[in-house]
Amino acid sequence: MGMWIGKNRKARVTYGFDEIALVPGDITINPNDVDTSFEIPFSKGESLKLKIPIIASAMDGVTDVKFCTEMGKLGGLGVINLEGVQTRYENPREVLEQILGADKNTVTELLQKIYTAPIKEELISRRIQELKAAGVKAAVSSIPQKAERYGAIAQEAGADLIVVQSTVSTVRHISSEYKSLDLAAFCKASTVPVIVGNAVTFNVVLELMEAGVNGVLIGVGPGAACTSRGVLGLGVPQVTATVDCAAARDAYFKKSGRYVPVITDGGMSKGGDVCKALACGSDAVMVGSAFAKAKESPGQGYHWGMATPHANLPRGTRIQVGVTGTLNQILFGPATVDDGSQNLVGAIMTCMGNVGAANLREFQETEIIIAPSIKSEGKLFQMFQGVGMGTK
Repeated sequence: MGMWIGKNRKARVTYGFDEIALVPGDITINPNDVDTSFEIPFSKGESLKLKIPIIASAMDGVTDVKFCTEMGKLGGLGVINLEGVQTRYENPREVLEQILGADKNTVTELLQKIYTAPIKEELISRRIQELKAAGVKAAVSSIPQKAERYGAIAQEAGADLIVVQSTVSTVRHISSEYKSLDLAAFCKASTVPVIVGNAVTFNVVLELMEAGVNGVLIGVGPGAACTSRGVLGLGVPQVTATVDCAAARDAYFKKSGRYVPVITDGGMSKGGDVCKALACGSDAVMVGSAFAKAKESPGQGYHWGMATPHANLPRGTRIQVGVTGTLNQILFGPATVDDGSQNLVGAIMTCMGNVGAANLREFQETEIIIAPSIKSEGKLFQMFQGVGMGTK
């Protein structure tokens, strides 16, 4: 499988969202009759259930307590970064204003400085308690090296979900500088579901599931503010990554009887991208830049990658996406823009209806075609005028 790229070396052809299309079904369903609910199973307690299959990324320009509260009330889930400004500063708003006002030539250096402030463990508990007091689920994210310590604090404070997240996650991580996280032991001891990411390959996802995780984030480098693919050369286009990892989920389910959802993370700024991710086998999606455009987002129209503040090798940048509407508009409409970046749930429901899928499991069986010209076919005027599907 693959094509020759040179003497004795083959490379596999892979696909991203812009290179495929979904085929309408033999039957159609009223969009209001489809079921978009999503569940993260948890054998040791109550499963985490959401009305919509959309999670907001744990990025400081996207989520804070206010945003996650609104997201939870609308049926989704927002994740707080336990190593971001929300847990380093008593008043993160003041720090965010510095980031938003910085010149583009100095903002990365400023971010590096801001993120050297120590994490205040009491703020971890406080943020979670604020979410619980608001009546929504509390989801938090940590890197593997800090997961045991911060995870314990989060669980004691009442967290409902823990995300262990790094650029690339594996079960077998080797380091001579620090103790690697024993993922199997961590999952076994956890009193709440554990999602781990990010991964893009069949074998790694299978090993993560065998270690006991309750969900896997799929995607390396596709995010709008991420520069990992340029800095490191790493990544697999999201369509291929999602299909491969969904195959690992299905193989693991057949072997064990335990269903572990895969969640496509990054690279989806419009409804069509979200629909394609779900149709390719994802159980839900994690979105960042689309929500950075919400009035409720702490970045106020700015967005930066989680690895942007890295002290030695920044792998992200601050981008301006603008504020286009409320979170409710972005999720449910009514859309006031023509590029598909608003009413994401409406797009999912309408697409499901048109392919004849009554629920997300059926949506995963949608016929897919390779169609690299699908965005430009018949859209000359839109492309020329920079409107609709001609917008970047």
